[in-house]
This record gives sequence, structure tokens and C-alpha cells, in this order.
Amino acid sequence: MVLESYIGKPDRKRLIAAFNREPVDRVPNLEVLIEDKHVERMLGRYAGNTLAYWGDPAKGVVDPDKVRPMFPKDYIELCEIIGQDVILFEQIWTPFKRMKPDGSKVLVSDRSVKNKKDFRSLIPPSEEDIKRNLVYLDEYKEAAKGTNIGVGILFGALLTTLYEFVVGMNDFMINVYEDRDFIEEMFEVSTEYWIKFVKAIVTEGLDFLWPGDDIAFKTGLFIPPKLFKEIWEERYRRILEPAANANIPIIFHSDGRIDDMVEDLIEMGINCITPLDPYGIDYHSYKKRFGSKVCLHGNIDIEWPLTNGTPEDVDANVKAHMDALKPGYGYVCGSSHSLINTIPWENIVAFFNAIHKYGVY
Repeated sequence: MVLESYIGKPDRKRLIAAFNREPVDRVPNLEVLIEDKHVERMLGRYAGNTLAYWGDPAKGVVDPDKVRPMFPKDYIELCEIIGQDVILFEQIWTPFKRMKPDGSKVLVSDRSVKNKKDFRSLIPPSEEDIKRNLVYLDEYKEAAKGTNIGVGILFGALLTTLYEFVVGMNDFMINVYEDRDFIEEMFEVSTEYWIKFVKAIVTEGLDFLWPGDDIAFKTGLFIPPKLFKEIWEERYRRILEPAANANIPIIFHSDGRIDDMVEDLIEMGINCITPLDPYGIDYHSYKKRFGSKVCLHGNIDIEWPLTNGTPEDVDANVKAHMDALKPGYGYVCGSSHSLINTIPWENIVAFFNAIHKYGVY
């Protein structure tokens, strides 16, 4: 099997039009992460994965001196092969640090913060963290000059950084009820950093933002909706406000079933929601309920059909999604998470070929 040709060159205008539920020539395809073995197969050389040339920030907090994004020229070549309209780089985790005995700083990832005293001993995120990120934004924008390929950034794990790396899920959820002031203090420090981050990014200019924060499991939000909206929504609204006011398209990621937040996200200025986690979301229902208000992206299950199905299964599954989600525009096709190395190459080929075969308007 080989990757077949597709109509229309990669063009950020296509993706942005889809985000805005406007007519496009074909359904855009978009992946936040394609792992290294598939990238190497496509390019014929090692180039890392689409989030990192070395290091693996997709799997957790990584020392910024030990990770860098994929080199943008490689990324652009990859987009030309698969028909993707944009490149993007990752700065997703809130960079809380701790001073080591030797005077160096290390990012906190050991879930050791259990109270306000622990938290106040950390080194909070700073302007220097933002400046470090802008170097990559400039690099990506410069590489994209002369092409129609857009540039975006994945960022903003406000909740996930805290429960996954700083505090730990169990202690975090207990403290939501037993020491809410502690939780809100951490949220507020994080929020102020991300507001400054977004303002700086908007000033520099880019084509779209991809905030990501896993707020739910397959049956609903991690925290009861009323409480969650009190401690998270107002803060995330403040984070996104500079981009929303500048009319920069925003695609929001959360795994799990986010029914209780979709209308709120739309009201906050979100243009597209992703990845429509197939273990909690019926894509037919989301198209009916929300398809006239927000673009939908993802839902092609990385377990089945992508990893455990056949190329024929992949083709049929993509077609079913196109039949349901393509009408009326406002659909971007993609996996339910990422194109991991364990997906057979034949299924990767079938996936992209099916998108381009069934996605033409």
C-alpha cells in the first residue's frame, strides 16, 4: 500500500475555514502527534515525532534543555506528504520548578506537593519560560514563509499539570473538597502564567491555538460540573480571552466525555473541540447537538480500527465518520489521540487515503 495523492495543497486557510464551519474543498486532516517510526517511514529518515525531535513531552514533563520540537522543515515536508495544513509545537505543561541542592532548577513531576507550604516552596513559572517558547514560534514561522502552511501551538494543561505531576490525582481530588484554597492558589498561579503566555503568543502572531487540558473520563467530568465550573471555567476563560478577542481560532482538547462543558467552551470562544473520545462520545449525537455551533475533530479510534483492525476496517470507519460529520462543513478528520508506533503501517496508509478519498466536497 502507498499513500495516494490528494486534491489541493496544504493550506492553513482550509483548516481555519473548517474551524469556522465554512465551505472547504475537502475535509482537513489534522494530527497533533505522529510518532517517530511513522514519521521515518514517510520521510525516509529519522526526524523525531511531530512534537519532539528528541525527548517526549507528550508523555510527561521534560527538562526543556533535553527536548526540542521537530525541526520545522521536516514537519513541512511531512505535511506535504499527508496533506496536513499546519505545523504546531508543544509547550503544554505549566513549568513549576524546584531548586536542587547544587543550585540548578528542575521541573516538578514527582507529585510531591501536598499543601500550601509545599507549593510555596516551588519556583513559579516566569517570563523567561515564555521567552524560551517564543524562540520556537519564530523558528516555525520563519520556516513556513513562502508556503501556505500555518503554525499553531499546543499549550495550557492547567488542571492536568497539577493532578498528573505536581500533586497526584488522588491527593488533588481530595483537596478539591478538603483544602479548596490550596487548589485555587495553584490554579491562580498557573492561570496568571498562561494569560501572559497567550498575550505574548498573540502579540507575536500565529494561525491558531490548541489548548489542551484533560478534564474528564469516559462518563463525565473529573469534578462535579458546578464545582468544576467554579474553579476552572472562569480561569480558563481568562487564559483564552486574548486569543478570542483577536479572532485567533482555538481548538480545545480534552479526553473523556465533556458534554457538561461543550456549551461553555463554545461561549468561551472555542472554535473546535477534539478528540471526541470514542469511549465516551457518540459522534452522531455530537454532530446533531453541537455541529451547528462548533467544529468537530477526531474520534477515529486508535485501538480499533487503527491498531487492531484491518485496512478495510479503517477505510470503512473513516467513511462512516465522513458520512455523519462531513455534511454542512465544520469537520476535521483525525485520530482519537495520536498516530502511535503500534498502529500497523498499512493502517496508517489506509487512514490517510480514506480521508482524502471520502473527504472531497
